[in-house]
Amino acid sequence: MSIAFSGKEILQIINELVNIPSPSGYTEKIITHIETYLGGIGLKTYRNRKGALITTLPGSNTKQHRLLTAHVDALGAMVKEIKDNGRLRITNIGGTQWHHVEGEYCEIFTSTGQTYTGTILMHETSVHVYKEGAQAERSEENMEVRIDEKVFSSEDVHELGIRVGDFVAFDPRVQILPSGFIKSRHLDDKASAGVLLYLLREIKENNITLPYTTHFLFSNNEEIGYGGNSNIPSEVVEYLAVDMGAIGDGQTSDEFSVSICAKDSSGPYNYQLRQHLVGLAQKHNIDYQVDIYPYYGSDASAALRAGHDLVHGLIGPGIDASHAFERTHVDSIINTAKLVYYYLLSDFAVDQ
Repeated sequence: MSIAFSGKEILQIINELVNIPSPSGYTEKIITHIETYLGGIGLKTYRNRKGALITTLPGSNTKQHRLLTAHVDALGAMVKEIKDNGRLRITNIGGTQWHHVEGEYCEIFTSTGQTYTGTILMHETSVHVYKEGAQAERSEENMEVRIDEKVFSSEDVHELGIRVGDFVAFDPRVQILPSGFIKSRHLDDKASAGVLLYLLREIKENNITLPYTTHFLFSNNEEIGYGGNSNIPSEVVEYLAVDMGAIGDGQTSDEFSVSICAKDSSGPYNYQLRQHLVGLAQKHNIDYQVDIYPYYGSDASAALRAGHDLVHGLIGPGIDASHAFERTHVDSIINTAKLVYYYLLSDFAVDQ
């Protein structure tokens, strides 16, 4: 059975996701959002102790299962120090490079439930004051948050309720353009999460029965290395991470195709599953690229490191400028959705 692949609708879901602040460790709001979405289409969910969300579609085969994952945690920061000048020193969460967030708007979430806005800046920013500011190292020691409140000292900041350990989220600045591009922070991996949410709705509304019982894990700690390495039922034999494809010099990934990962920093992904995915892409005229990511790890590789005996794979939309101000095209989103869908309807890649 065929379903619709509406790029406009998938982009709208992604738009909603990227606008929900969710640095690793502060994901309650986005998990609740997805929980409500899935409940609204009639799917039951449960949370694991780490706070990730899991839903299951019963399939014809109930003895051998699949699991797909996309992560909804994002890069961010945490208050490390309240400085005497009323500004904040922050420590990064995940693989943020400081020059990627210089000048970025942000939100600070206090433990008492208040939210404040600010801007991430070099301590020596003004060119009219600091002659050597451009040469200063962009580092945790030199970056600070300028809070959008009348504060002049650490005591003033404490009066606001801001404390060490409060989470800081980066403004996504999402734009969906007439050309089909979407540019935003945190497309890694909310673009893929949007794809899975859209497919779950289509499968449910069209009463499609999958060949295998399939679990969908929306993980919330991938950026810090252990999002999808637990709560994997013993019946699961294939594990597919749906995450971004990284674009750059020497890479085949682009913003218009679905990327199929052959190898990342953890080593090769399962060869039979990779070939199975390539075969599905060719059969269904899906634009794809096979690629290797030297400085990358996924929830699927984390699951193997945790000791699970699985066939594992990794696919996803091609994302330009990963971990910075990211961009992809609706074509890549649709090609990813199609490959995931036809994978869900296919037989196992390896005889079980």
